[in-house]
Amino acid sequence: MATTVLGPIELEVITGTIRSAEVEIEAAVERAARSPMIRDQHDYRVGLYDARGRKLTGRSYGSLIEPVFEFFGDDIHPGDVFFWNDPYNSAGSCGHVPDLCTTVPIFHGDERLLGFAQVFGHHDDVGGCVPGSLPVQVHDQWGEGLVVPPIKLYDRGVLNETAFRILERNSRLPEHLRGDIDSEIGACRLGARRLTELADRYGVDVLEGGFDAIIENCARTVRDELLPKIADGVYTFEDYVECDGFTRKLYAMRLTMTKTADRILLDFTGTDPEAEGPINWAIDYCEGRFVRKWMGPVLRCLADSPERAAEIDINEGILDVIDVVFPPKGTLVTPHFGRPTGLRFFILIRALGIFAGALAKATGGRMPADHETIRIWGLHSRDAEGRLSLFREVLGGGGPGRPWADGSDVVHIVPNSRNLPAEFSEQRYPVLVESLELRSDSAGAGEFRGGFGYQKKIRSLRSSTLLSNADRSELATYGVNGGKAGWPYGIEVARADGSTESLPGMIDGVPIAPGDLVTVWTTGGGGWGDPLRRDPERVRYDVAVGLVTEEAARREYGVVVTRVQGKVEIDEVATSELRDALRAGRGAVPMFDRGAYFESVKAGGGLVRPEGWSDPDDVHAVADPATPAG
Repeated sequence: MATTVLGPIELEVITGTIRSAEVEIEAAVERAARSPMIRDQHDYRVGLYDARGRKLTGRSYGSLIEPVFEFFGDDIHPGDVFFWNDPYNSAGSCGHVPDLCTTVPIFHGDERLLGFAQVFGHHDDVGGCVPGSLPVQVHDQWGEGLVVPPIKLYDRGVLNETAFRILERNSRLPEHLRGDIDSEIGACRLGARRLTELADRYGVDVLEGGFDAIIENCARTVRDELLPKIADGVYTFEDYVECDGFTRKLYAMRLTMTKTADRILLDFTGTDPEAEGPINWAIDYCEGRFVRKWMGPVLRCLADSPERAAEIDINEGILDVIDVVFPPKGTLVTPHFGRPTGLRFFILIRALGIFAGALAKATGGRMPADHETIRIWGLHSRDAEGRLSLFREVLGGGGPGRPWADGSDVVHIVPNSRNLPAEFSEQRYPVLVESLELRSDSAGAGEFRGGFGYQKKIRSLRSSTLLSNADRSELATYGVNGGKAGWPYGIEVARADGSTESLPGMIDGVPIAPGDLVTVWTTGGGGWGDPLRRDPERVRYDVAVGLVTEEAARREYGVVVTRVQGKVEIDEVATSELRDALRAGRGAVPMFDRGAYFESVKAGGGLVRPEGWSDPDDVHAVADPATPAG
């Protein structure tokens, strides 16, 4: 029998059930999907929404429901399945064409719309001029793959087989694509059943009241707990993509953050013009709902403890706290229709970094440093029968140093994503994984250092073609409050003739011969805090286990170690003297460190800012940062 009163216990049960249902949706996708990018690397998101299209949890950043309302209005019925991947007709939520979005409406009975279940993910291949549908040198989105505006794959339970045939025909891996979409539809239907079970238990009206409470709780928590830790005022920050596929220069994403007592305004005015290549990100739709929800979780870093941060769920309620302003059409975040967007994940991640940078200035440095970035590399080839082999990895890197802890090693900024295990790679593809290890010295130095990237060596066993969709190959992850920048990404090919070729981060079409060895290095996270304040014992440990070299221990941390019968020990007198000398010779410590490449570009006049825009890095570190009151 449905309850008529929703108390705190019932609300907690509803909240937990929704989160559990999303986990169940993810498990269903993984059990039935075909492509390694979805099934094994977990590059997909799921979500449960109410009838107004409001995301009910923050555990996965999800897409948006607004395209359903925009294109179909009230033409929403039991048995429908909506589908799209158009970056310019998805309300700003599908950033590039490999992201296919499947949405199933949830009904209680035949008439009452209860909500929506959705899965969207990065699929192996949707056509375009390069296998994998992420070409580096492409001038428009039609070269990137098949573009599908919102359509119905099922209309009141009736399959649109023609649409499915078109999708399959435009993929180099049609069996993967059909299997993935079928798995996502089935998973959405499973999620729909879980939400209708809740409605049966509590009643639709009471359950919808619970949805309202869940969203209101998010807004209230952010206002009461997090906003007071940010000083009121106006703060600017910027970060960059180092290449658009055609031109190597710094492409800036700029942010002006205005903090008042109960709101935050994020203004992207000043962001550089749209690029010729595929680094654009079309987010200036639907009042910026997607980007506001994407950036909102950064605020959790201001929680009283990491444990409390994990408890704060950033759902649709964040829209009551964060507003956004976009520049006119024609910038990296407001591109004109048709501009390529395939590698928009560079700008996607920069959005988090510029928000965190502005917050660092507003909190006296009490924010994490810069983190690893999304990058994809791979080898594609065909066997004697002409069948495509598409080996691709979304590689993890170092997490940021934080005011309370070192960064995590080789993590994925995309939630829950993973690399491919060596055993899987070698069984499925013509490659041999020769080594996989942490990359020594790659973490940005700091009182709390960044996390380490990794070094991976892969030998090709067949004539192949290499692709690399990566930035941060020259421009490093930034350090905060005296912390140092991490090391950038790198990729290198050792040829069978003994020659070695270093490759840029953004490249495709590189021929690889049988026996060639590819080495990939991923980014280290930026450090937090003055490295000369780091506990020498922690430096000694990192040297002892091979994460930090003795040279870096001296240079970055001012720690002198010796080896006595193979054991690493601290020379305390030499360390004290060296640290005193380093402090005396360095001058004021900057709040941000972006590494040597950025400084060389800046010194050479390669960084051009808009009129009236001053250097946002011109601020000093705080020796003992305390969160100011707002």
